Amino acid sequence: MDILDSILLGIVQGLTEFLPVSSSGHLEIGKALLGNNSIAEESLIFTVVLHFATALSTLIVFRKDIVLIISQLLKFRWNEDTQFIVKIIISILPAGLVGLMFEKQLESLFGNNIPLVGSMLIVTALLLFLADRAKPTTKKVGFWDALIIGMSQAVAMLPGVSRSGATISTSVLLGNDKSKAARFSFLMVIPLIFGKIAKDLISGDLNYDAANFWSLSSGFLAAFLVGLLACTLMIKLVKNSQLKYFAYYCLVVGILTLFITL
Repeated sequence: MDILDSILLGIVQGLTEFLPVSSSGHLEIGKALLGNNSIAEESLIFTVVLHFATALSTLIVFRKDIVLIISQLLKFRWNEDTQFIVKIIISILPAGLVGLMFEKQLESLFGNNIPLVGSMLIVTALLLFLADRAKPTTKKVGFWDALIIGMSQAVAMLPGVSRSGATISTSVLLGNDKSKAARFSFLMVIPLIFGKIAKDLISGDLNYDAANFWSLSSGFLAAFLVGLLACTLMIKLVKNSQLKYFAYYCLVVGILTLFITL
């Protein structure tokens, strides 16, 4: 993959990570349109690197929230911030277990598996349609909610299922406030992505050809910088806009993808 393609895909990742339209699905479609023929493992490594970049941008945008939560946690009191941390931990367990148990199977789903992406985009659209019909509430994410939302995040490891779309939709369908659901969704992915990177670095699974260094670096930088802007501007869009418009988009892209590939 050349540097220009990496930058373009990094921009796609940065823009789509924070909207419920599946960044992984758009990356796979983008790779196909650019004629990228990476094997599944190489494709997944590039996807993980870009997700790491946007996770880092999320960390920076939410730095005040994170510092406040950690400072409260260090007081060793069972307060709201401590409970929030516990909920985050609960939410990452399902995806963590699925990632550990089915890592190779998940890798095989990446790399020009466009029909699957199209199908999963349609599933994402259906989830968003259902969530759009939910009545507004002020309910906070509960402990059982965190576990169920975590299960939806595990399903969203499939390319084409929007992680934010699945988790926000699940949270809203459970009766939670949309803005609180969005905040929880964006924060819950941070430990999962950093944990995945740490595991691969320690185990040596994150192998890449030295010739791909600049491609990975340029993609990372593009995703990080665009992610900073997108996370700041688009979180408000996700909170305030109706989810059905994102559902229409996912439905159209999913149908077009299936039509073109099949």
